[in-house]
Amino acid sequence: MKITFPHLGNTHLAAKALFDGLGIECIIPPFSSSETLELGSKFSPEEMCLPYKIMIGNYLQSIEMGADTIVIPGSCGPCRFGEYCELQINALKKIGHDLNFIVIDNPFDIGKEELLNRLSKISDNSTKGKIQKLKALKQSYNVIKLIEKIEADAHYLTGFEVEKGQFMRLLKECKINAAKAITPSQMVNILKEYRQKIKEVPINKHKSPVKIAIIGEIYTVIEPFSNLYIEDKLMDYGVSTKRMLTPSWWIKDAALSPLKLNSIGIRMASREYLPHYIGGHGRECIGEVLLAEKDNFDGAIQIFPMGCMPEIVSKAILPAISNDKDFPIMTLVVDEMTGEAGYITRIEAFVDMLERKKNNVLYGS
Repeated sequence: MKITFPHLGNTHLAAKALFDGLGIECIIPPFSSSETLELGSKFSPEEMCLPYKIMIGNYLQSIEMGADTIVIPGSCGPCRFGEYCELQINALKKIGHDLNFIVIDNPFDIGKEELLNRLSKISDNSTKGKIQKLKALKQSYNVIKLIEKIEADAHYLTGFEVEKGQFMRLLKECKINAAKAITPSQMVNILKEYRQKIKEVPINKHKSPVKIAIIGEIYTVIEPFSNLYIEDKLMDYGVSTKRMLTPSWWIKDAALSPLKLNSIGIRMASREYLPHYIGGHGRECIGEVLLAEKDNFDGAIQIFPMGCMPEIVSKAILPAISNDKDFPIMTLVVDEMTGEAGYITRIEAFVDMLERKKNNVLYGS
């Protein structure tokens, strides 16, 4: 078994730690790029959304490297993502690639027994004992939690840094060094070391940077290539950002959903404008923007792929929230035709507007 998976933010680090710990060969596809998207678009239906096309490109690049098994997360309610595995299996078969797909879906949807059956397809290929397998799983979860905390701190504190660019430099350095780790334990130690370094970066607590919440469809919010590295761009502008949707959030949300204990804060926040789940992460989008306004953020940016129905519903609700709360919200819709120049111009204009609004409030002009 040679396992691969589509890129989704920093999940490749956790996957590497897990499969290294299990002793299973793991093939990490090249980071998503214009070449990946071009390759994926070639073998995807034209009307299909951006995440699908990038994923197909990830698979094809991994297949060239010898992959024979693909692991992907499952869907969330009525969303096209729930059909990805079947569509992608058939698409790959048409071009001569008959691979094994292992879909890690919500136990509430497929049942605990079926989930364990799917996970056993991975664990049965490991020669490690039960204790070692559990240790590998724990270390993998530790990896994703640590890198998320490091990234969240860097993205938020960059607005307060004394020397511009320190958080960006440390964050990039951290990811590069973590990927070079030979063992899961070594990766965890590297991440702990960088978390401490992030804490030691000098900041000016008296600064009042623009603060923006990043909301929207989970894939395009987490995977930097799909959103044209918006969080990096905002770091360059000295903007503090926050993003609630993360891989570990998805795991926790899926685990608690059968008990209806998932995302209680988000659900309570969204009740006034969207009290029901509509598929994808549409309800989360509404809850997140209301929580951001309550936390005194200056604005929010919604990102979603062209044609994403749950986010289109959310987009229709956001203007009412913006008007009611006097809270600026910008929507960015992405697909393979998105031009970077226009995209950056819109982001810069939004940041400039928030800065002017903030200064008017601070200085009473």
